[in-house]
Amino acid sequence: MSRKNTILTRLADLNWIIMICTLSLCFIGIMMQYSAAGGAMEPWAKPHLIRFCMGLVLLLAISIIPLQFYVRMAYPIYGVCMAMLIFVEVAGYIGMGAQRWINLGFIQIQPSEFMKLALIVALARYFHFARPGDVSHPLILIPPLIMIALPVALILKQPNLGTATITCFIAGMILFMAGLRWQYFAAVIVAGMIAAPIGWQFLHDYQKQRVMTFLDPSQDPLGSGYNITQSMIAIGSGGFFGKGFLQGSQGQLDFLPEKQTDFIFTMVAEELGYAGGLVVLLLFAVILGYGLALTVRPRNRFAALLATGITGMFFAHIFINVAMVMGLVPVVGVPLPFLSYGGTFMLSSMMGIGLLMSAYIHRDTHLHRNIRGLI
Repeated sequence: MSRKNTILTRLADLNWIIMICTLSLCFIGIMMQYSAAGGAMEPWAKPHLIRFCMGLVLLLAISIIPLQFYVRMAYPIYGVCMAMLIFVEVAGYIGMGAQRWINLGFIQIQPSEFMKLALIVALARYFHFARPGDVSHPLILIPPLIMIALPVALILKQPNLGTATITCFIAGMILFMAGLRWQYFAAVIVAGMIAAPIGWQFLHDYQKQRVMTFLDPSQDPLGSGYNITQSMIAIGSGGFFGKGFLQGSQGQLDFLPEKQTDFIFTMVAEELGYAGGLVVLLLFAVILGYGLALTVRPRNRFAALLATGITGMFFAHIFINVAMVMGLVPVVGVPLPFLSYGGTFMLSSMMGIGLLMSAYIHRDTHLHRNIRGLI
């Protein structure tokens, strides 16, 4: 079979339900970015559309690449992303009080977003070669814990508590699926509860204020509680069918801060109502459902762990963002996949779907369980 036919065959094997859901969410995202600008393609809708097109190319390319390539390149990819995180710490671009970006002149990239994908691939490779019965052995756990701790520490230093939390959640999902005993998770939860009062002292002032605002948004309605107060007003005023496209008062009159990024779901709820918000959540639910199915369906361990990490990443972003704009969790600056404005985040989200597609397409591929068979 020619290479051309092989590529076409892989493209034909794409999970088109996931693809349709992803494209639908991206379309809704472009539409809401257009609305956030008051009915204009600039400054958000046009760049969002361009990044979607770039991401779609990456999605298709990543999805047809055999899993053997990701197994071979897992650690080099992780190393490159670690180098970018270190560069951010040394000479990163500072914006909105945080040092999280690399400024390339024509574009700014946020390495922490790519690091999540790199960590997923690296951990999937590591535990693919580890025997399930050995996963809980302390010596076996040392390398993956180091792989997790290094990027999390650098991301916290930026500071970026939201991304660091999601990175830890992703790692925990992979460790659980790899076979780590539940006693370890229980110990971590207990230790976290005990250390919480100590950890509070290390939080930045704005992070402490976010927690206090979450507990009582009315204590500073025109200051730290303004965002969440306006968000809840907008969501409540949308009703069942919403106020109509381009008709949301909180968004169109600029009462709603960060409406193009972290609070984009609030725009959906205000203009498209409960029905529109439910459609968005159902589209996400379909993607997550197929992702969960892939955690047990593949014949090779690498694909299963890859699907676990990607599904965990999307779930964490969706849950935290939607709960955040509804006032159910503190505001932590976590964007919503495919809808929120952000170049690196859009590209990394599309790449994540590409990896999920690759796991789906190559779910029956036999991968050697020894390193020599793959080098």
